[in-house]
Formats: sequence, structure tokens, C-alpha cells
Amino acid sequence: MRAVVYPGSFDPLTNGHLDVIERAARLFDRVIVAVAPNSEKHPLFTTEERCKLVVGATRRLRNVEVRAFDGLLVDYVRGCGAQAVIRGLRAVSDFEFEFQMALMNRKLDERVETIFMMPKDTYTFLSSRLVKEIAQLGGDVSTFVPRNVGRALLKRMQPSTPMRRR
Repeated sequence: MRAVVYPGSFDPLTNGHLDVIERAARLFDRVIVAVAPNSEKHPLFTTEERCKLVVGATRRLRNVEVRAFDGLLVDYVRGCGAQAVIRGLRAVSDFEFEFQMALMNRKLDERVETIFMMPKDTYTFLSSRLVKEIAQLGGDVSTFVPRNVGRALLKRMQPSTPMRRR
């Protein structure tokens, strides 16, 4: 059984992420979406919430599982019994960082391969950071994220207490 790990913070999951997951699911017997905490990015959703959102968006894909993970990626990949890591590349600017990470992972464990996959061209501009920014400014993100993620963003962005007029 060929398994691949798709790691990321997925805060939030975008249609670009979902595109990579769907295509990986056609190529591999098992796709493990590994949701990682990333305190540097100041996540909008908790790791548990992000896992639930990814599960909701991938429910129809029978060979996709979603798990939270922390620690060294190569250790996690080995522990899952996977052979590879899949990484999405939107633009040339992504490549330099991803290339360095792939080489470091290879140095840590040469048995773990890294596969780069580009999303459909309609998603190359898309990032979780931009989606959050649009949502925070009250913009419509429905074409950028799965429906369940859009609902969660809308709920999260609503003010907790209504403003009163004086």
C-alpha cells in the first residue's frame, strides 16, 4: 500500500489544498493529511478545529485520513508507514523554501521522498493568509474555500457582541 503524508497548518484549508488532496488521493492508496500547529502564523483555528474542517471537506474521499501531528516530519512519515511527503507549489517563490525542506528531510531520512505538486492554475494565487485577510475585512471567500470552511470562517469573523448605537 502506497501512502503519502500531506503536511500543513491548513489555517484555513483552501480549495488549492483540497485540489492537491484530491489529486494525491488518485495517485496513492492512502493520503494522510497531517495538520500541524504553527504558532508563528498565529492560527485562527485550533489544531482540533482545523482537523475537523479538513475531515468535513474530504469526507467523500475514502482513502484520505486526517490527523494532527507535531515533531519532525520524517519521524511522523515513518510512523505512519508512508513512503513520501507531498508538498504544494503555487509559485517559484514557494520552491526555494520547499526545496531546502525536502533536502533536509532527505538528509534526515533518505527513504522519505518529497513530491511537489502544483495546484490547478486557478488556485496558484490562493493562500490561507489571503483568505483570512479577505474574511476579516468582510469579503466573500466562498470561491476560495470548501463550503464548511467558509461557514466556519464566517462564524469566527462575526463580532462576539453586537455593537450598540448611542
